[in-house]
Amino acid sequence: MRSELVFRAMKYVANRYLLTRLAANATRKFHRPYSRIEETTSEVLVLFSQADPLGDEALVDRAAKHRLRRAA
Repeated sequence: MRSELVFRAMKYVANRYLLTRLAANATRKFHRPYSRIEETTSEVLVLFSQADPLGDEALVDRAAKHRLRRAA
């Protein structure tokens, strides 16, 4: 469920407002046409739960690899 993803993502971003803004921006950047926004949002929250979205440069690399894998 998405609420579980949100609580896991709050491990690195304790401020809910900031988490919402980061997730919204990341969803806009990672979203691909003809896919559901809900899926993109869930993927972003999973990535946020794995690494700090505010300071982890590896998060960007991991997201790019994930997008390439999904496109194939």
